[in-house]
Amino acid sequence: MSLTARQLALATLDRQLLLERRHLDVAEAVRRVCALQAQSPASPYLALWNRVRDFVPEDLDAAFADRRVVKASLMRITLHAVHAEDYAPYHAAMVSRLRSSRLYDRRFTSTGLADTDADALLPELAGFLDRPRTAAEVEEELTGRFGEHAHRVWWALRTYGPVHHAPAGGPWSFAQRNSYLAAPEGGPQEAAAGVRRLLLSYLRAFGPASAQDFARFTMLDRPPITQALNGLDGQVVPVPGPGRVVLYDLAGATVPAEDTPAPPRLLPMWDSTLLSHAGAGRVVPEEYRPLVVRRNGDVLPCLLVDGQVAGVWRAAGGGGLELTAFRALSRAAWQGLTEEAERLSALVADRDPAVYGRYGHWWDKGIPGAERVTVKG
Repeated sequence: MSLTARQLALATLDRQLLLERRHLDVAEAVRRVCALQAQSPASPYLALWNRVRDFVPEDLDAAFADRRVVKASLMRITLHAVHAEDYAPYHAAMVSRLRSSRLYDRRFTSTGLADTDADALLPELAGFLDRPRTAAEVEEELTGRFGEHAHRVWWALRTYGPVHHAPAGGPWSFAQRNSYLAAPEGGPQEAAAGVRRLLLSYLRAFGPASAQDFARFTMLDRPPITQALNGLDGQVVPVPGPGRVVLYDLAGATVPAEDTPAPPRLLPMWDSTLLSHAGAGRVVPEEYRPLVVRRNGDVLPCLLVDGQVAGVWRAAGGGGLELTAFRALSRAAWQGLTEEAERLSALVADRDPAVYGRYGHWWDKGIPGAERVTVKG
């Protein structure tokens, strides 16, 4: 029997720990969901708050400080938080894509430098980043060799080199002034093995899914994905879905029943659940996608109702939250969202009452809403 669209959405929510919060160590939770989008420092915290029962932000502070969870440029050429043991294989899977995104970009090629000039610097850079360094410190170090081009060389290296963002304080561990550390040295990592490892983690966290879905999540090209699927024969199997696109899943994986309830959730900006599949994805109704995913790539913090995006939220004055629904919701739905918002407002009030405040311009420009509720902190 073919899986329905509802079952696919529920499968993603279940594997993302969004059907039921679990008692998990924060590093293990990060491993379970593959990776957490981290281009906004608050997002990994709010993502885990949605997924881990009795989540304590200080636990993630400690995991970042101890480097059990690390933050680096990986999938989609953007920042993710991943379990430390997953970083090296994920980086091996992505490094070719990361490297080409920078060294073949006009911002680097216009310097007149060769890609080998940047590559040759990686061992020396690792030595310099044996302790946290700011971008200004790195650029000063590079200026003696590259002069006015030091800024663009560092722009490339910090994306594709084995470089972690270092915790630098602030309410969400990473202050406005970024600091960087070299990734710990490990054994040689083979790209194809890395893609296989990443694909298995992806299906465990987002499956069943298609090759196109995995390409959307990673920005990898089709050949390495096909090679990984062929190399995982027996571990990854095709499963029937609602359309013509072939779906894959881990052998023996299960999918929730059609009538499984999905609780309300307040997802952070760029939550991976919203970015893990091709097209509009599994939890974003097509008509709401332009309201949630803005033209410049910003993905607004969302309300989930019965497993589907039904609106957006933002911080309000006094530590509260403003919830905007795109359609009329039932009283029960509003009660569930309000209870979630009350708990979330307590978390952000202690850390950053104006969380995501820099993105308020999207509301200033107008977000159509059928209903709007402000929950006081």
